[in-house]
Amino acid sequence: MLKKSSSNLTDPIQCGSTLNQIIDAPLPLVWSLVRQFHNPQAYKGFVRNCNMLEGSGAEKGSVRELVLISGLPSERSMERLDRLDDDSCVMEVSVIGGDHMLVNYKSTIALHEMTREEGGSGCKTVVIESYVVDIPDGSCEEDTCCFADTIIGCNLKSLARVTEKMVRESQIF
Repeated sequence: MLKKSSSNLTDPIQCGSTLNQIIDAPLPLVWSLVRQFHNPQAYKGFVRNCNMLEGSGAEKGSVRELVLISGLPSERSMERLDRLDDDSCVMEVSVIGGDHMLVNYKSTIALHEMTREEGGSGCKTVVIESYVVDIPDGSCEEDTCCFADTIIGCNLKSLARVTEKMVRESQIF
C-alpha cells in the first residue's frame, strides 16, 4: 500500500511530499537493505551502479555517485549521507550534484514496526520517506513533486517486493 501526502512549504521555490509503504517483512530485514548507502541498487531499480567517492557509506558525510539506468532524464546523481541512525532506523540523504532536476533535494526515510493495535503482527514495517526539493525554473510544484514522487514510489514498491520475497524464500521470519 502506497500513500502520499503533499504540503505547501512557506518557501515558494521549494516543494515536498511524504510517501508511506507498508511492507510485510520485519523491520530488521527492511532496515538491513535501506541502510546500505553504498549499495542502493539492492532494491532501487533505477540505479545501475554506485561508486563511493568519500567514506564507506556507513558514516555521516559519505558521498556516492549513482549511475542511473538509461531512459531516465539523467545519467548521474551525487548524494551525501547526512544521517544514519541504526537505533531509530532513520537515514537522511542530500543530493549534492548530478545532471537532473533535483536541486537542493533532501530526503528522510524512517522505518517503524507496526503494532498489533495497528493491525500488525510485529512482522510488518511502515516505511515513511519525505523530501523537500527546489522547484526548477520553468517548472511548477506539481511537476516537480510528481517526478520525485514517481521515483520514490517505485523505489518503495521495489523495496517491498525484494524484502517480502526474502521472507517468503527464507521462511525465517
